[in-house]
Parts: sequence; structure tokens; C-alpha cells
Amino acid sequence: MTSGTTGKRTAPHDRQARAVRLGPRSVAALLLVSAVGVAGFGWPFLAPPDASLNAHAQDAPWLFAGLLVLLVAVVAATISESGLGPKAVAMLGVLAAAGAALRPIGAGTAGLEPMFFLMVLSGRVLGPGFGFVLGSVTMFASALLTGGVGPWMPFQMLAMGWFTMGAGLLPAPDRLRGRAELLLLAAYGFLAAFAYGTVMNLAGWTFMNALASNIAFDPDASVTSNLARFLAYCLATSLGWDGGRAAMTVVLTLALGAPVLRALRRATRRAAFEAPVAFEHEHDDGPARRT
Repeated sequence: MTSGTTGKRTAPHDRQARAVRLGPRSVAALLLVSAVGVAGFGWPFLAPPDASLNAHAQDAPWLFAGLLVLLVAVVAATISESGLGPKAVAMLGVLAAAGAALRPIGAGTAGLEPMFFLMVLSGRVLGPGFGFVLGSVTMFASALLTGGVGPWMPFQMLAMGWFTMGAGLLPAPDRLRGRAELLLLAAYGFLAAFAYGTVMNLAGWTFMNALASNIAFDPDASVTSNLARFLAYCLATSLGWDGGRAAMTVVLTLALGAPVLRALRRATRRAAFEAPVAFEHEHDDGPARRT
């Protein structure tokens, strides 16, 4: 009698487990909502002064807000169809609840929002697809929790989706671990915190009355003049806030990043989002057993 053999098919060691693998439809939906988002955020600089859109400057943010919330919902649904199973949904709920609970802590003090730290690490471990959905859902839940529902909420959902997705697009973790990985995430969190604040300034800037301030959006001014107004608006209203958010993200990432990353990766392994099918043969003449 010949001795039994055991064969197992396993995933490569250098492959990062993902809760969601983006397919062609998901990528197309993300590109679509991102393109509309860029138009929604940047229309004051994309539309010339004589464009009809400028004639409805007070209505345009509402129009884009309504469109964005529908598109974000479509993207979330499309990504869900690509493989957001029960385990991934459970992890999404836990992380979104944790992020929503963290946001109010310190949010009224110089922009010290620890939620951004959790979003960076979660996107890093769970990938860009899961990261986009997590960022959007977390911001939506946070708005409901804090009563911050308004025309700016869809812009916040999209911006946070981008923020979290970007962490999942950083270089593969098998090539970068330990202190180097934490420094990369801290640098990303620092820059992305300022980027988030800047794009959210674009969403709120157009709501200001041009007659009330010389840094408000003026639909009759040139693009260059409005750009100068916007830069002055950012410096006057949000530089300190964005700096606090960036500093908090860096400090928490360097101080707590290592254990949080280990916990997230351990939970991802135990959830076995991408568990392969393994076949075991006890004996050459025995039946195959699927595990």
C-alpha cells in the first residue's frame, strides 16, 4: 500500500487579503462618481465666468449634492455585488460604528478628529474597494449621530471615501512592514488630511455670500480672481483646523498604528474573506475530502 498524500491549494504569501476585490463594473462606477465629484467640487474653476452654471451659483451645490448621494449609493451597491459577503458586512458595520463614534471626540477643538487615523489603517489593511465604502458609510453614520446632515454631507461622504480608498492604494504591505510602513501611513495621513480639508472647503465656499466677504466665491469674477479668493479663504478659515487634523493623524498612527494594524490583519485572516478551497486525500484509493 502506498502512503497517502496531501495536496492543498493556498494563496501566495505575498498576496494581501482583501474584503472586496474590485471588478470592472466597480472600477467603472468609482471612476464615474469620482468624475462627477471632481465636477461637483471644482465647478467654480471649471466653468468660465459667462457659463450658465454661474448664474445658478447658489443652486449648483444642491444639484451636485443630490447627484452625488445617488452615485455614492450606486457605487456602494456595485461594490457589494462584487463580493461584499456577510463577514465583510459585519466588519464594515463595526469599523463604521467605531469611526462614527470617534469623530465627535475633539472635533470641536482645532480639528482633532481621531476618526481619520482609523480610516487610514482600515483602508490600508482591507483595500481600496472596502475603503471607499467604509469611508462613505462612516461619514454618513457620523452625520446622523452628530446631526450634521445637510447639502455638504454627500461631499463629505465622497471625500472620506477617497481618503480611505487612497490608503488602500499605497504600496503593497509585503514590501513594506514595520516602522517604514507606519512612516508611510503617517505621511499619507498628513497630506490626505490637508487634501480632505481643501476639497471640503470647495464644497462650502460657494455657499458664502459674495457681498459678505472679499474671500467668498464671486460668480462674476475670473477664474484667477476666484482662485486667489479661495486660497485666502483656506488660509483664513481652515489652515489651523486642517493642521490639527493632520497632526492628530500622524501622532496616533505612529503611537498606535502597529497594534491596530496587527488587530485588523488578525481579524481579516480569521474572517478568511478569500479562503481558498482545499482538497485533502487521506489515501490514494480513498475518497477526496473537501475542506
